[in-house]
Amino acid sequence: MQKFDTAIAGILDLSKVMAPIEEAEGLPNPFYIDDKVFGAERQRLFFDTWACIGFAKDLVEPGCQRPLDFLGVPLFAVRDQAGELRVFQNVCRHRGMTLVEQPTCARVIRCPYHCWTYGLDGSLRATPHVGGPDIKHHPRIDPAERSLLEVRSTVWMDMIFVNLSGDAPDFATHVGKLSGRWREFMERPIYPGGDDSSFSLEVDCNWKLAVENYCESYHLPFVHPGLNSYSRLEDHYHIMEELAFSGQGTTVYDPKLDAEGRRFATFEGLSAKWDRGAEYIALYPNVLLGVHKDHFYSIRLHPLGIDRCREEVEIYYTDPEMLSPEWADLRRRNAEAWKEIFVEDVGVVEGMQKGRHAPGFDGGVFSPVMDGPTHTFHHWVASSFQPH
Repeated sequence: MQKFDTAIAGILDLSKVMAPIEEAEGLPNPFYIDDKVFGAERQRLFFDTWACIGFAKDLVEPGCQRPLDFLGVPLFAVRDQAGELRVFQNVCRHRGMTLVEQPTCARVIRCPYHCWTYGLDGSLRATPHVGGPDIKHHPRIDPAERSLLEVRSTVWMDMIFVNLSGDAPDFATHVGKLSGRWREFMERPIYPGGDDSSFSLEVDCNWKLAVENYCESYHLPFVHPGLNSYSRLEDHYHIMEELAFSGQGTTVYDPKLDAEGRRFATFEGLSAKWDRGAEYIALYPNVLLGVHKDHFYSIRLHPLGIDRCREEVEIYYTDPEMLSPEWADLRRRNAEAWKEIFVEDVGVVEGMQKGRHAPGFDGGVFSPVMDGPTHTFHHWVASSFQPH
């Protein structure tokens, strides 16, 4: 990784970011506007760790295939015959043609260029005319050496995570502290809400600003007056786990989506904490999560460039009955309520992106009382750039 350090030498001074919050400054402007830094982040913050690339709900049956872009790296996910979800680099081992151009479902993976064909496990199965007309074999081509390039992957809470470098600690270690915190929700089935519970927003800001804004509650009275009217600033608490995740929680979650008092089914057997508690956590690098007694949502942040990202939102419920037509109106209201809140954040994150072009801005300071979750995230970013 030293080549990336050399490429951005002289741009980065992270000593102040690494300082305790009482003395720290935020990440310097190049982390939001410099393409060299963005290129280094691509490796350090995404490829060298576990990052989310999509959702398992989009590949239900064996044979389902879906192309997925990962910061310019072409990948695709496939559900194999055993029902396991696997991720491969989206490239034929013959001449480098992309294999999966759009979501599909088939028994094999077939290259559209010369029709080389792979099994759902990635093994090379057929090479038509490779030795001449109607000759399917050639000694130069060993199928055992030409399987698809598989990427280390796993599924957690319906999210597809990959470690492109292959060097990260195992995923259980990566997510262990958050799984421990939310152990009451682990291993429980969750049910995707369908089209009315799935939406995305494209935002003109660096992806990190979306993380920073999400994990703190300081802005609630000013940016979310409706939300703050019943979930006040003083009803929130900070969540900080060094080098792993940060966010906020509330002690007054009490959804009122229906005039008749209808409510979604809740997870059974939760502790009293969750009667009116909910937590909102950024799992580094690119997942924003919200967990409640009656539903769960995840947001995949997809960087589209140094100054643009897409927020892909999926909402899940606790009981398959909640997916029935009888509950469609409540699902729609729930999705609309969350979308309204997320849209309220767009102006501030886009404003901060514009502000990062001010040459005199030094990264800003942190309130030691209110900005702990954001400082925790900045510290993780800066730590990822320290010599290994």
